Amino acid sequence: MNQLDMTGRHGVITGGATGLGFAIAQRMIASGARVTLWDRDIGGMGTAAEKLKQQYPGAVVACVPVDVSQHDSVAQATRQTIAIAPVDALVCCAGITGPNTKVWDYPVDAWQQVMNVNINGVFLCCRELAPHMRERNYGRIVNIASVAGKDGNPNASAYSTSKAAVIGFTKSLGKELADTEVRVNCVTPAAVKTAIFDQMTPEHIQFMLSKIPMGRFGQPEEVAAMVTWLCTEDCSFSTGAVFDLSGGRATY
Repeated sequence: MNQLDMTGRHGVITGGATGLGFAIAQRMIASGARVTLWDRDIGGMGTAAEKLKQQYPGAVVACVPVDVSQHDSVAQATRQTIAIAPVDALVCCAGITGPNTKVWDYPVDAWQQVMNVNINGVFLCCRELAPHMRERNYGRIVNIASVAGKDGNPNASAYSTSKAAVIGFTKSLGKELADTEVRVNCVTPAAVKTAIFDQMTPEHIQFMLSKIPMGRFGQPEEVAAMVTWLCTEDCSFSTGAVFDLSGGRATY
């Protein structure tokens, strides 16, 4: 494992109880950071925090319940988290896939739910924490998008659209904060085998695998390594950028 330096930093990770969020928390702690998990699964967060403390004795882990799709909830979580310690890094990882179906059959309520979590949630978290980072003139924001936001996966229109929106939002916010020491970037993984696969059909999972030239799914630890680097001081001249983690799938 390469040594990444987040010594003394405080990272907030949405969707931190499981999957990519949990792997990112692991890598941040291994890099010297304290972390605060944001998740709506209170029990899952508690379990995740205990695992992190067992794996990394002395780790400082806090849990703040939040529904990223609700402004009041995000605002309250922000106040509670800043009271714990100033926030140096925000990773917006919370997301859902939605159903795998054609556009003309896509349930309207499911479409709205995907948008509320995947893009509105990113907007709300960044909206609340960006002023705090601007005031301190330091921060790192990393939004988890997807290669689906570049390519547009069939039978996953809401997910693909929401992740394309995350890319555009990241570019806008990166430019708005470019005159500060706050950096804003996103990553675009191809399929990474986590519990989110439980939300997909076997046919869709096989389709995603068939698109990856390396012939395998990504590992959470691989995404966590890049995300954590993007949260370090070493990431100083990249902002509004899109970092690919697609096993060769992405073409631009």
